[in-house]
Amino acid sequence: MAITALPERAKAEQRFSIDDSGSDGKSSAAQKGGTAADEREMDRMGKVQELRRNFKFVGIVGFVTILQATWECTLLANYFGLLNGGTGGVIWCTIAVWALMMCMIASMAEMASMAPTAGGQYHYVSEFAPPSLQKSLSYVVGWCCCLGWICGIPACGLQLAGLVQAMVLLTFPDADVSTLWQTTLLVSAFVLLTVGFNIYFAHHLPLAEGIVLFLHVFAFFAFLLTLWIMAPHASAKQVFFTFNDGGGWGNVGLSCLVGLATPIWCFIGPDAGAHMSEELKDASLQLPRAMIWATFGNGIMGIGMLITFCFCITDLQALLDSDSEYPVINVLYSATHSYAGTVVLGCVLIVLLFFSTVTTIASASRQVWAFSRDCGLPFSTWIRYVPPTWEVPVNALLVCLGVSLILSAINFGSDTAFQAILSVSNAALIFSYIISIGCVRLKRLRGEPLLPRRWSLGRWGGPINDITLAFLFVGFVFSFFPEAPSVGDPNWAADFNWAIVIFAATCLLALLYYVCGGHRQYVAPVSLVKQD
Repeated sequence: MAITALPERAKAEQRFSIDDSGSDGKSSAAQKGGTAADEREMDRMGKVQELRRNFKFVGIVGFVTILQATWECTLLANYFGLLNGGTGGVIWCTIAVWALMMCMIASMAEMASMAPTAGGQYHYVSEFAPPSLQKSLSYVVGWCCCLGWICGIPACGLQLAGLVQAMVLLTFPDADVSTLWQTTLLVSAFVLLTVGFNIYFAHHLPLAEGIVLFLHVFAFFAFLLTLWIMAPHASAKQVFFTFNDGGGWGNVGLSCLVGLATPIWCFIGPDAGAHMSEELKDASLQLPRAMIWATFGNGIMGIGMLITFCFCITDLQALLDSDSEYPVINVLYSATHSYAGTVVLGCVLIVLLFFSTVTTIASASRQVWAFSRDCGLPFSTWIRYVPPTWEVPVNALLVCLGVSLILSAINFGSDTAFQAILSVSNAALIFSYIISIGCVRLKRLRGEPLLPRRWSLGRWGGPINDITLAFLFVGFVFSFFPEAPSVGDPNWAADFNWAIVIFAATCLLALLYYVCGGHRQYVAPVSLVKQD
């Protein structure tokens, strides 16, 4: 591990020197539900235990599982994949993405075992990057992590709003509920409710995750049996070998790659558990296991549900030509022939997606809080404050709320806005994965020792890192592709994927802040690490 400059370390220690011993002589980690291993790791990283460790293994498995909500997302966010790829394209791409995501999650899990901190990727980069890049590179990654997680909040809110509108229009076709301002108000309401849950019911979050995990599994079988038994089915040949170039890319393979946004969105966010690691008991061992098991189980259910759903699509073009971008509602109605049955099943999806949004906000707020703890954001002193009686980063949650409301108002919830927000969330998080895993791979190539960890990839670490990086580069590039090519189209702005603009603007803002004084304020996490 690199030794940083002593002046910066002294400055960091002076800024963050807090007495972490209780009045009875016990460490703050022990007082807040941690183990001896948690205490050692927090001490090594130079961090003070401020949050209570309410989560255990089952709770964090539920947290990651509900956040990814893979089988729910295969039903709710499949329009883009069906348009660019068809049923065959979206199925085979989802299977491939799941296998490759398992490699990525294994890489992330190993790093989480080395440094179980809420900072996640930017902390990993600070410790594992070459010494000359530790501070600047971790700073950029920190901003990208914050952007990726906060953008996930309005993306979930837009899905919730769209699902509600689709059910209302199914039952009352003449209802006026789908205008842009109505969508924006619905998104704002869902964001306010989910942030409020994170503030006032944070201590009950592990219990809620356990209950919702049961609903997640139970509802999976309810939907699966409904679609298998009651819906009309297409042939296996039609399902697995129907490819669609609805975007007009002129090549089915390219169209399938453009449609990768759908399967990636269904699995994105495996680092969510890492951002909750300072609230997890025995984090360095339980967190990696939870990340692996949650994604493995989600993949099984997600692919099973996606194949089942695609068997229920007897006319793909008619489904894509319908007014709703949530074809699951039409498919459920075709299966049940009942408005009440469709609405009940739709409400189950709303409950599950609501708690997926709750967990997304929890993870986003911990990322923002951790980054402000290292003075990486403007007004960091205010953002990082944790009320002692609440033991929840309330101010970081309010930042997530404010930024989410602003993002959800872009184009007032238009299709372009949703795709841009979804894409920028994917792209920003993928960028952070590329840099952090790339730093570990570089250390392996140089033969440098890695930190001790209780969950290791062993001799398979290098090949798994290589496969992961190749996949992430492809996913990053295609995150910025629009739904359809618009070269020469006078209305190109309506179809343009504005994710690249949001991503570039955020990077520019981070650069300006860094140059104008952020570099003096930001304390790279490695400067706090105790050297052996």
